Amino acid sequence: MKTQLTLNVAPRTQTGRSASRRLRKINRIPAILYGKHTSPEKLEIEGSEFFRLVKAVSGRSVLIELQRGDRPEKALSFLQEVQRDPITDKYLHVDLHEVKPDETFEIRVPVHVLGEAYGVKKEAGVLEIASHALRIRCLPKDLPAVIEVDVSELHVGQTIKIGELKPIAGVEFLDSKGQPVVACVEPVAEIVTEAPVATAAAAEGAPAAAGAPGAAPAADGKTPAPAGGDAKAGPAGGDKKGAAPAAPAKGMAAAAGGKPAAPAKK
Repeated sequence: MKTQLTLNVAPRTQTGRSASRRLRKINRIPAILYGKHTSPEKLEIEGSEFFRLVKAVSGRSVLIELQRGDRPEKALSFLQEVQRDPITDKYLHVDLHEVKPDETFEIRVPVHVLGEAYGVKKEAGVLEIASHALRIRCLPKDLPAVIEVDVSELHVGQTIKIGELKPIAGVEFLDSKGQPVVACVEPVAEIVTEAPVATAAAAEGAPAAAGAPGAAPAADGKTPAPAGGDAKAGPAGGDKKGAAPAAPAKGMAAAAGGKPAAPAKK
């Protein structure tokens, strides 16, 4: 048998939210034990003892031997799920999965990286863990605490897949052989956003458009006419005879569809 811990549990007679809240108030945690060959069994666990157990597990896959005061036989299990309060971080509920010593079972085992990748050390690469845990099937005696992956020879652009992992005696990997576990990738290029200084400077230093307020005077010293033509400004070249007649005002004959008014006699 591999790593194994012990946990004292007691039967839980009362169920429901109110009963669970009362248990938590006295530092006890509601739990349930279920398995392939047994009916679900409602339990309760002493809070401080479970806290010590979680610290001992420390992110590994570990079998837990349950000692029940009301029964002489012991149950072998593993932590299936642990619920915690998102605000207080206190333990709310524990799911335990019972296993038999002579039967295979399925479990997720965490991945543990060994060594420093060559691509990280020599090629400025970045190590990415694509799969933090893998599904396996094994007997309780063959359960590994972690799945070790040696990345020492991993170069930039290379990936270690499940099919390339070192075999473990008595362990069957259930995920796809092509599923990536660890990869060494090129670092993401840093994107630097530069302010358009040149464009802004060009806009500020460019001469004002003709007719705009503050426009520079022409070469002959005279201020150029505003763009679009001002009714008060004369035509280019100073020839008044060539000036186009002003557009008729609203309400005049031109607006009503009549002929435009004749220019005034000199």
